[in-house]
Amino acid sequence: MTDFTQIKLDIDDKIATITLNRPEKMNAYTRTMGQEIMAAMDQIDADDDVRAVIFTGSGDRAFCAGADLTPEGGGHVFSDPTEVEDLSDPKVRDGGGLLTLRLFESKKPLISACNGVAVGVGATMQLAMDMRLAADTARYGFVFARRGIVPEAASSWFLPKIVGISQALEWCYSGRVFDAEEAKAGGLIRSIHAPADLMSAAQGLAQEIADNTSAVSVAMTRAMMYRLSAADHPMDAHKIDSRAIYRLSRGKDAKEGIASFLEKRAPEYPAKVSEDMPDFYPWWDEAEYD
Repeated sequence: MTDFTQIKLDIDDKIATITLNRPEKMNAYTRTMGQEIMAAMDQIDADDDVRAVIFTGSGDRAFCAGADLTPEGGGHVFSDPTEVEDLSDPKVRDGGGLLTLRLFESKKPLISACNGVAVGVGATMQLAMDMRLAADTARYGFVFARRGIVPEAASSWFLPKIVGISQALEWCYSGRVFDAEEAKAGGLIRSIHAPADLMSAAQGLAQEIADNTSAVSVAMTRAMMYRLSAADHPMDAHKIDSRAIYRLSRGKDAKEGIASFLEKRAPEYPAKVSEDMPDFYPWWDEAEYD
């Protein structure tokens, strides 16, 4: 297990919890924090015992108050004096985007338990998570236009898919900070909870997935939903649906799913994400898949 300095990783009863852990800085984001989250995700994806991941912030004030713009925050785009002529240079790559791309590749479902302020990258990193819960004290802000920059962390891809283009544009154009009620009304979050109840609600959702579903089915479903919802034609989805149904229906998890249903008992799915993904996964690495 890696020793982390700006996050905490806890694993218990098939659920991993990643806690952003700079409470004295309202969990402000640094490159180190991003690298540590990505390293934690590598560990989680390699651990077949982990079935779901919850993200939250340390303390009761903030999930993440955006990028740390202070000198001790170190290495953010605003403070880098280096001029790069070639915009394809890796130095140009947005750190928040590297993080959300890693979250996008997760084989495990990701749940956000937003316990306070979430602005800038604190808001955009949650867009790559599958279900977003919030405390009634949560505040969100896509504040980039008020800082003279643009939305980052691939949020121009994620946010309109979650809330629709008009709502995404309003929040990003205005750059205002808004409360959990507006976030729920706009479709950004699933539910609002008293701060004391937030983690138990997130854990209950994670446990429901962990106790009742096939890890391989969930990993395939996540990949299919994210990748095929953006396809040009439903035929692209049909091709992958067909492959997946054909392979998984003949697999050991499908046998267990049917047996447990008929026997009226809890399932014990044997397939592992590390070993038993369908032979055509990841299909997007193929030049053609028809």
